[in-house]
Amino acid sequence: MITRRKFCKNALLVAGGIALPLTALEWFDPKKLHADKNDSASLRWGFLVDTHKCVGCGMCVKACKIENEIPYDADVSRTWVERYIITKEGRTHIDSPKAARDGFMDKKVDLGEGRMEEIKDEDIEKAFFVPKLCNQCDNPPCVQVCPVGATYQTADGVVLVDRSWCIGCGYCIMGCPYGVRFFHPIYRVAEKCNFCYHRISQGMKTACVDACPFDARRVGNLRDPDDPVTKVIMTERVAVLKEEYGTKPQVFYLGLSREVR
Repeated sequence: MITRRKFCKNALLVAGGIALPLTALEWFDPKKLHADKNDSASLRWGFLVDTHKCVGCGMCVKACKIENEIPYDADVSRTWVERYIITKEGRTHIDSPKAARDGFMDKKVDLGEGRMEEIKDEDIEKAFFVPKLCNQCDNPPCVQVCPVGATYQTADGVVLVDRSWCIGCGYCIMGCPYGVRFFHPIYRVAEKCNFCYHRISQGMKTACVDACPFDARRVGNLRDPDDPVTKVIMTERVAVLKEEYGTKPQVFYLGLSREVR
C-alpha cells in the first residue's frame, strides 16, 4: 500500500522529471485479477482497450464530452487518444491534438503551441493509437490525498468526485500518476473519467464504448468469470500502465507497445 509520505515523495520526483521510467507498462499476470479480490463483492468494474482495433477516429472523445458536460471546445477531456509514431532511427513521436476529438486529420505531428513536425512515410517504422482514461485504481492515490473526502471510491471500485465537496485544491490532480485529472473549466472543481457511472450502474455501457465503431473499448465486471472482458484478460496477453506505482489499475490493454508512456 502506498503511504501518504511515500506518495508525496514520488509526486515530487515526478514533478522533477526523474521518476518516470522509459517504459510505462508491465505485462499483467491474470492470476492477480482474482488473487487481489479477497472480498465477497460480486461486482468490480473494469475496462478493456484493444489497441489493435483503435483507428484514432475520435468518436469516443466526442461522445464523452457530450455525455459528461465537458465543454466541446475546451482543451480538456475525460478520455483521449494518443498517436504514436516510431521512426526507423528509434525516435518516438506522441501527439493528441484536442484529445483527438476530431481524429487525426493531419499527418504532421502536433508539437503544441502551433508547432508541427512532418515525418516522411519512408521514415516510419510503425504507428498506432492508444486510448487513455481514468484507470479506476484499486489503490487510488487520488483518494488518499484528498483532504475533504470529495474524491472517494465506491463499493464496486469506481473512483468518483463529489463536486459539492471539492474545494479545488488540486492535490488529486498532482497525485494521479496517469495525468487523467483536470479542473473543470466551468465548475472549477476536479474532474475525470468515472466510467460513466450514471450509465453503467443502470445496466448501460459507457458513452465511449457505445460510440466506438470498432469495438476497441469494452467495460465489464471483473468478478464475473463469464464476462467477455474478464475472459479476455484471463486468457490473452494484456498489460496495464505504470504497474510499478502500486495503484493496481483496472484498465487493461491488448496489444500495448513498449513505447507507450
